[in-house]
Amino acid sequence: MKSEFMLAINELCAERQLPREVILDAIGAALVSAYKKDHGGEVRAFIDPDTGQGRVYTAKLVVEEVTNPDAEMSLDEARAINRDAQLGDTVEQETTPKDFGRIAAQTAKQVIMQRIREAERDALYNEFTDRKNEISSATVQSIGPQGVTLNLGRAEAIMPPAEQIRGEHLRPHSRVRVYVVGVKETNRGPEIVVSRAHKDMLRRLLELEVPEIHSGTVEIRGIAREAGSRSKVAVVATQAGVDPVGCCVGMRGMRIQSIVNELAGEKIDVIEWSADAATFIANALSPAKVLNVVLQERDEGRTATVIVPDRQLSLAIGKEGQNARLAARLTGWRIDIKPASEAAVEAFRSIGLDDEPESEEDLLRAAEALLRGSAPSAPEAAESEPAVADSEPQLDGREPVVDETEPEVADEEPEVAIEEPEMAAGEPEAPETDAESAGESTDEEASE
Repeated sequence: MKSEFMLAINELCAERQLPREVILDAIGAALVSAYKKDHGGEVRAFIDPDTGQGRVYTAKLVVEEVTNPDAEMSLDEARAINRDAQLGDTVEQETTPKDFGRIAAQTAKQVIMQRIREAERDALYNEFTDRKNEISSATVQSIGPQGVTLNLGRAEAIMPPAEQIRGEHLRPHSRVRVYVVGVKETNRGPEIVVSRAHKDMLRRLLELEVPEIHSGTVEIRGIAREAGSRSKVAVVATQAGVDPVGCCVGMRGMRIQSIVNELAGEKIDVIEWSADAATFIANALSPAKVLNVVLQERDEGRTATVIVPDRQLSLAIGKEGQNARLAARLTGWRIDIKPASEAAVEAFRSIGLDDEPESEEDLLRAAEALLRGSAPSAPEAAESEPAVADSEPQLDGREPVVDETEPEVADEEPEVAIEEPEMAAGEPEAPETDAESAGESTDEEASE
């Protein structure tokens, strides 16, 4: 039958969710600490797990003449414990005082509580280290200038301002999902840092909402995110006959809409990844339609010159250059966007032809000839004759797929930093719109 002491230990273990061995080790350390205050020496404590009785053992040196009873013992005393003991050996002797329980009670209590707190901190640290890079549900506790404090159940977490979704207004006691960025061990316990702006938060949400991604049928090849505003996700199917974009969007956009709602209305473009860089770049600029892409790989970097219809220029650049900027991040290419008319006229003039082009097809052919002349290493995707027709076909024969749940157009016509070409007189200027500097190109997205 277990003693009341062990019953109390078991209850404490269940309450603090700690292994019993941790508590017993803490009590043993308390006994050693209490004993050393009065006696010193090399001490070891043992707790009987059945009876809960504590014993103290002191390691003593076997000598011929004892001068320090706390650290030495005679040969006869040593052989009473171990008959093979010799002079110079070290033998453990039980030295538990008769009134040890009363003397050590207060010290033991303090040390036990300290060890319990340390064990709890270690348990929390290990738990959330295992949950790093995962999504957890949390309750908002308080909101301040230093960040948002959240309750993760057994621990608190902090979400710094840089990890918050811009424009999102959280309220105390509201439930949100957060991404565990990291765990730091401090003297006050583990410091858990969470985020809602991290791009891998979107990755984990897609894995939760799209079974095909979780099973590996569809893979996420890249994510470019500006939290709270817009994101682009490149996906590819690992099995033939699977539509990766359709799997992510879901029937009537239900799957992607649930993620949009979780991320405070953030717009999400799901595009199909392609091994062909030109096709991938054209898809990444969705919802804009691309006429042609010419790739240039040089020592200073990789540049893709993208030609779009004049009326699609603002849409390709995006609000404050966002669409082009996200496409550049997603593909890893520097993207220069040119309207078809200006790019073609510039090319037509540069190759020494004085006659005005008779059709848009002639303009684009001239532009492509000029661009190829400066990019001999362009992939085969850029070597084909640009397809120009009223329907504005894509390089791969299909239009980039865009999340059908979000509008493609804005109510107002955006102001673009690139001026429309003057075809009547004077040599037109051919502006270049860089994906990284397109932040001043437009104020709002335009419709076709």
